[in-house]
Amino acid sequence: MSISQSILPEFDQEMANTRKTLERVPDGKFGWKPHDKSMAMGALANHIAFIPSWAAETVSKDSVDVMPEGAPPSMPNASTQAEILALFDKTVGEARSAIAGATDDLWMKPWTLLAGGKTVFTMPKAAVLRAFVLSHIIHHRAQLGVYLRLNDIPVPSIYGPSADEAAF
Repeated sequence: MSISQSILPEFDQEMANTRKTLERVPDGKFGWKPHDKSMAMGALANHIAFIPSWAAETVSKDSVDVMPEGAPPSMPNASTQAEILALFDKTVGEARSAIAGATDDLWMKPWTLLAGGKTVFTMPKAAVLRAFVLSHIIHHRAQLGVYLRLNDIPVPSIYGPSADEAAF
């Protein structure tokens, strides 16, 4: 079995669980945030919907600078749940295609995250996909689950039942 084929089942499961969570974000709560230092719910949902695009960038590039000289990278600004889900579906589709098409040799190549030209870390692309893409989306999905709970919006079951859903 190739590395890509071993990654895809986990990717598919995490993306399905993430979509279930994003489906709960109501249009009227995009500006809500639990604390002044927190992201607004809409900004968090946009970030989560955009993270899968990093998988395609990991496969297609050897580095990414998140604070390049000049203009900062543009971030999505979907303003409705429908737009968030469309963005997520697009980035997931592109990511899945990139993962499926990657060779084992490519997964072992180093990938570097830069910030303003300075190296933040370098890891094999397979490790970047797991740690920087999947774990990152899982982290923010859990954060969004707290936002949902604080707004009395039912939290979906993810790895087991939630207080709102008994079924997986």
